[in-house]
Amino acid sequence: MPRFGVLGPLTIESPPGRRTTPRGEHQRALLAVLLLNANSSVPVDALVETLWPDTPPKSYSSNLHTYVSRLRARFEGLEIEREPHGYRLVVEPVDLDLLSFREAAAAGKAAARAGDPAAAAGHYRRALAEWRGPVLSGLHIPRLDADIARLESERLAAFEDCVDAELSDGRHGELTGELQAMITEHPLRERLAAQLMIALHRAGRQADSLAVHRDLRATLVEELGVEPGAEVRRVHAAVLRGEDPVPSAKAAPVFPICQLPPDIADLAGRENEIAKLSALLGEGKGVPVAVITGEPGAGKSTLAVSTAHRLRRSFPDGQLFVPLAGASDPRDLSDVLGDLLRALGVIGPAIPDDVEARAAVYRGRLADRRVLVVLDDAANPEQVRALLPGTPGSAVLITSRRRLSGLAGADRLHLAPLSGTEAMALLARLAGPDRVGAERADAERIAKACGNLPLALRIAGSRLAMRPGLPLGKLAGKLEDEVSRLDELQVSDLQVRGSIALSYEALSPAARRAFRLIGRCRTLDLPAWAVSTLIDDEGADEAIDELVEASLLEATGLDPTGEQRFRVHDLVRVFATELGRALETRAERVATVAKVSDAALCLADTAARRLPRTVPMPLSDHDVPAQPLAGELVERLLSDPGTWFSVERANLVAAVSSLCAVGWRRKALRILERLSAYLYLHSHYTDMRTAYETLRDAAREAGDRHIVVIAKANLAVLLHVRGEYELAAEGYRECSKELAELGDISAQAWVETNLARCLVGLGRAGESLHAATQARELSTVEESGAYARQAESAALHRLGKISEALEIDRSSLADARERGDERQLGVALQGLSWSLMLGGRPDEALETIEESVRVLRRTTAKSALAKSLRTQGAILAGAGRRDGAVKAYEHARRLAGALEERPRELSCTRAIAASWIGDGRADRAIPVLRQCLDEFRAMGGKPATALTLHVLRRAYEAVGETKAAEAAGEEAKRLEVPHDANASTLVRLLLSLTEPAPA
Repeated sequence: MPRFGVLGPLTIESPPGRRTTPRGEHQRALLAVLLLNANSSVPVDALVETLWPDTPPKSYSSNLHTYVSRLRARFEGLEIEREPHGYRLVVEPVDLDLLSFREAAAAGKAAARAGDPAAAAGHYRRALAEWRGPVLSGLHIPRLDADIARLESERLAAFEDCVDAELSDGRHGELTGELQAMITEHPLRERLAAQLMIALHRAGRQADSLAVHRDLRATLVEELGVEPGAEVRRVHAAVLRGEDPVPSAKAAPVFPICQLPPDIADLAGRENEIAKLSALLGEGKGVPVAVITGEPGAGKSTLAVSTAHRLRRSFPDGQLFVPLAGASDPRDLSDVLGDLLRALGVIGPAIPDDVEARAAVYRGRLADRRVLVVLDDAANPEQVRALLPGTPGSAVLITSRRRLSGLAGADRLHLAPLSGTEAMALLARLAGPDRVGAERADAERIAKACGNLPLALRIAGSRLAMRPGLPLGKLAGKLEDEVSRLDELQVSDLQVRGSIALSYEALSPAARRAFRLIGRCRTLDLPAWAVSTLIDDEGADEAIDELVEASLLEATGLDPTGEQRFRVHDLVRVFATELGRALETRAERVATVAKVSDAALCLADTAARRLPRTVPMPLSDHDVPAQPLAGELVERLLSDPGTWFSVERANLVAAVSSLCAVGWRRKALRILERLSAYLYLHSHYTDMRTAYETLRDAAREAGDRHIVVIAKANLAVLLHVRGEYELAAEGYRECSKELAELGDISAQAWVETNLARCLVGLGRAGESLHAATQARELSTVEESGAYARQAESAALHRLGKISEALEIDRSSLADARERGDERQLGVALQGLSWSLMLGGRPDEALETIEESVRVLRRTTAKSALAKSLRTQGAILAGAGRRDGAVKAYEHARRLAGALEERPRELSCTRAIAASWIGDGRADRAIPVLRQCLDEFRAMGGKPATALTLHVLRRAYEAVGETKAAEAAGEEAKRLEVPHDANASTLVRLLLSLTEPAPA
């Protein structure tokens, strides 16, 4: 027989511990209503209303019978009996948590009547342990709302009866935290308030006891217009007289004692952190001290309480919980020690007046005991030291927004935001797993806007739980608006803004100013050079240290350039930005951001000029300010320019968007021009596309025609890389025309060069040569001219003018050797090798291409290496070195695939498929070649399409498909261009791979 659970989510647990659930919504609802009325007949009318609250189907009777039958079949041993007018589920109390709860609660009442409060408390605790959460949480069945409300009342009554029993048994020290939590949920429940007043009074906290009465009375008068009842008034009067309102059945033992607040039921993740803290606190050497630090709202207190509950068995003498209020109004140490001594059984005159004497008595009470002391929200090390036990066996767990660096011997755990998976799990627990699962993309937007911070997620989840009909996308949209984000992140007494404000207000004036300045930078991962530039003050280091100590800025270590990095949480940055808008002028904010962006532009400029130029877009010297950073720092950061770009890549892409947002498009363009030198070199095309689209849209909105054209020209390059030749060529022509009208000759030369290369791919060699020649004539710098000459050589190959191409390639090689740039040398060698091959000099071609591959392997120019490897494969195929050719093509294909260079990847795939034909695997080659053919046709590349058709013809011949072979051959001939030496040579080399390998 399975065990059923309704006191929480609906669960069915079958031996051995396997949980299942009915598949359909109607089956779950049917099982739920039968379980809530276990061992009682449920009328058919009630079941129909439960399953079909609006209009039941005509076949409801047969449908109901089917659902019952399916439940019986799914759960072995499930007894559902048919009654004359309904159905009855027969179950033993041990097999249903609701019946187990009621049985244990009845036993508790009997023990209490018999005058045995200890036994009564045990029964009640066993009853309450059956509850895992709200009744049938996750299921919404309107017909059961009244039943569920009655069950919640039973639970609350059982809890109150349990508290009465434990108070009678003298166990008040363990109840205050639990009672405070229950009163938060039920602020009008007078019996709970009276019980808490008694527990606090017995713990020596008379003032807190009277405060409970004051709060209850205020709430009753305000909301109901009534005064507290007789029982509360009687307890209140006894507390004022200093008398025990309900004398306990026996003297209360001091140990064991537990003051921990209730463990949170919906803790998400943190298992690794709990395991680490448990290991630290359980070492048993001396008095272990662990400090949990982290930014506001990270869940430090929640983690501490949850860890302490898990460690209760390791500390059998008890757990003390001490709220120190360090972030708001740090508690007086004398008062803290007084409360602790009273909780430990020291009363009246036995409590010394002197703080040091109180600390000594406190240590004496804990001597040789195993007690876990939880110090929550410590302000500083001084507040903590007097509260540390003096003898081994005990341990201390501290939470603080500050690192408490002056606390010697403490182990520290910095609590980061939740992982993405943990954040989604927390949202699902609060808002409902089905709801979050159905709108997962919007839930992920909410988690991202909350920065995965537990406090923010808890607020967002609570808002969703309060409004079941609120679409997640609507809340996500509000949270994504930075201006209103912190306004949205508040519910009841929880708010992110107030939590961060407590830490900010505790800072020195200099650190406050630094905090506001950092908020002006939208980047969350900050290098030290950017932070120092923002603050621009002699005391910058001290202010930074204070922010790190206060957990408002996190030092994350050194990056590969040797620079310290800092992280600021997004919600903390939003708060800092709010303060900046309120306390400083716009001119001040603009000046600060200008300094940082100037430094970034100057660093990017220097780094870009030290990289090989793969996209010879001229780097304009206009609008580039003087470097504000020290020369020594610049040299250290840029000793390897590629490393610096890799470290700052995400920040620079984000900076382009931020600068566009404030209207600084020209500076955004200058940064992006320099960043593109790195992005294109390493084939980070997605980042390029994102940044240039952002720039284009911003410039278009502002009517800045020149920047629009430059952005479009770069986006055309990305189309070209993907093999979308027709669209790329159209874009290049449009941009070239506009650049001519704008008078930007150097940019026009670059665009015409790219157009020439694109036209070669489209099989329009004559137009390509014209564009390349025009580009060379327009070029104003040697680098751009060399790039144009390479395009001329490629066009001349297609026109059969090999000797002219050879002359250009030899000149390009001489220039590259003179400059000593290995990337340019490798590219020049590749161009010359192919001209030699087309000119009938295969031995020289092979020697040249092998040198090109060797040179390029020493560089980071992966795209150029892929091109040279592809050329090497073709030349090796012509030399009859089949295995070497295939290996070169496979290596080139891997590189091209990783770089997302689809045309080159396809051409290598075509060559490899050709080798399969020669290996007798033509049937395997045909579908691959068809795929290549389809993609080349879509790109508009006629030469590539014709080459693929020639290889496909040979594959069809090998499998005996004569008609298909003839059709492929005829189409290839129609696409061939006269005098195209490049195509004719490649056809010969590729077809050589289709021949069987020599024995």
